[in-house]
Amino acid sequence: MHGFKRREDEKCMTFAELTWEGWLTIGVIISTFMILVTTRWPADFVFLGSLSVLLLTGVLDAGEALEGFAARGMITVGVLYIVVAGLQETGGLAWISHHVLGRPKSLIGAQLRMMPPVTGMSAFLNNTPVVAIFVPVVVKWSRKLRISASKLLIPLSYASIFGGICTMIGTSTNLVVNSLYYGRYSEELYLFEITKIGLPCALFGTAYVLFLAKRILPERQAVQQIFENPREYTIEMIVEENGALVGKTIEQAGLRHLPGCYLAELVREDIIYSAVPPSTVLEGNDRLVFVGMVDAIRDLRDINGLSAARDQVFKLDAPKHDRCLVEAVVSNTCPMVGKSIRRGRFRRRYNAVVIAVARNGERIHGKIGDIVLRPGDTLLVESHAGFIPRQKDSRDFYLVSSVENSNPVLFEKAPIAFMTLMGMVALAGLNILSMLEAAVLAAGVMLLTGCCTPSRARHNIHWNVLLVIGAALGVGAALAKTGAADAVAHTILGMSGGYPWATLALVYIATNFFTEMITNNAAAAIIFPIAMNTAEQLSVNPIPFVMVVMIGASASFATPIGYQTNLMVYGPGGYRFSDFMKFGIPLNIIMGMVVVGLAPLIWGF
Repeated sequence: MHGFKRREDEKCMTFAELTWEGWLTIGVIISTFMILVTTRWPADFVFLGSLSVLLLTGVLDAGEALEGFAARGMITVGVLYIVVAGLQETGGLAWISHHVLGRPKSLIGAQLRMMPPVTGMSAFLNNTPVVAIFVPVVVKWSRKLRISASKLLIPLSYASIFGGICTMIGTSTNLVVNSLYYGRYSEELYLFEITKIGLPCALFGTAYVLFLAKRILPERQAVQQIFENPREYTIEMIVEENGALVGKTIEQAGLRHLPGCYLAELVREDIIYSAVPPSTVLEGNDRLVFVGMVDAIRDLRDINGLSAARDQVFKLDAPKHDRCLVEAVVSNTCPMVGKSIRRGRFRRRYNAVVIAVARNGERIHGKIGDIVLRPGDTLLVESHAGFIPRQKDSRDFYLVSSVENSNPVLFEKAPIAFMTLMGMVALAGLNILSMLEAAVLAAGVMLLTGCCTPSRARHNIHWNVLLVIGAALGVGAALAKTGAADAVAHTILGMSGGYPWATLALVYIATNFFTEMITNNAAAAIIFPIAMNTAEQLSVNPIPFVMVVMIGASASFATPIGYQTNLMVYGPGGYRFSDFMKFGIPLNIIMGMVVVGLAPLIWGF
């Protein structure tokens, strides 16, 4: 079964017996490793270069070199990016992040509020977009709680990694290894197979973070907070009639403690209420005047039940899902100078609508349409993507720049997106469809129902990650073809004395070392053939070795470069490289002890 034993016609190769192709492959991998560690060259560029060397020297033929780009795991990863895009576009992930955090009283309470939801979401969604959604939310949340964001952002990244190792679709690494396993043994591990070992690892990891984060993690301020942009906008929002906020108090609606933004006035039937009490109950068509920075204004538009109070927004000549926010600084030659926004017919002139205005930090009173523009005013404009290329060289504006992730959220399609995700998990979890088939079906539903547009789907696919996976699979194939994997496996067996448990520990150490220094997908692709050859030379069940490679490649806690989510929190948390090493190395060891100790007990040698 599974080819546990080496076939009679196969010969166990050593380093002394390697051909020049084997030594070249090892040299290419060492060079790849050194380039990634010592330079800032992108990983996809380096791995494509390495694959090209193996192709041009004849170590791999064209079919073998390109086979990784057609692997089931790589394609599944790409398709899942579209599924996640549907959830992001409909506000599903943002809704979860805004509603589950609350206002805990302590650091441990905050971590307990944050980590389980992130772990649960990352078990079924690629953890990179999950962390991308939560980073700005957690940064603002930490300000509300008066807790340093550096105490929460590394736990956020680690929680996403814990979730990723709980299911086969939790991280691209698991999909890559599962694809390699399918290619070798012609069978696929089912969705929750890794949960048997991943869940204990996640529980031990969460306990470690809860008990030691307060003592080990530093209190730091991010660079962007130190030099934070003080520009404040004034914006009017309207409570939608029969919307989600009607009947809720200011406090219940989450409008009281807004980071970087505050509620200045409430206008109801031409009566202006200043210093609005948090117990005020919202009614349909209430106009709320906020003052805050651009990120806070962008977040206001993502709250279900609030919409821009400017009636002109609804007359824009652009579909809702194609709109975005743009910042534009009024020049002294702009024809709008000295005119109010309404009288100057801004919408008709530019096919764009001003939704907020900033003027040297001063509070601008009155309705947006009545504001008389001056040179130097910064306008927050809602328009379509064509506004920027048309106006960036215009004499009407000094500066035109887009606001990232500012596309309107399609809240009305959120139930469809959630049901699609649940259906995908159910079909894959019950083995009704393969993971690839379930993901393709879910992505198709997201596109056909309008939860995600084709342009956003293309934009959301991380092509650089897919290139790394495809190229790394080719390099790993060269290891197996030339016998280099066999030689390394033979060396590992010699170091472990042929004891399966000791061998398993060495495979984990090798995988973890590679993933900390290069990338998780590349480490898994390179170590997998070595691990399988090692298991076959021992004539033992390969499944514990598969699990060790999956966990070892994902358990990247000791450096910010080993895992993309670590890199994503590195800047916002104001961390130093050494912070990850102090907090992460013990966790790497704990994970190794758990997976090496339990995997043989669960699946047996």
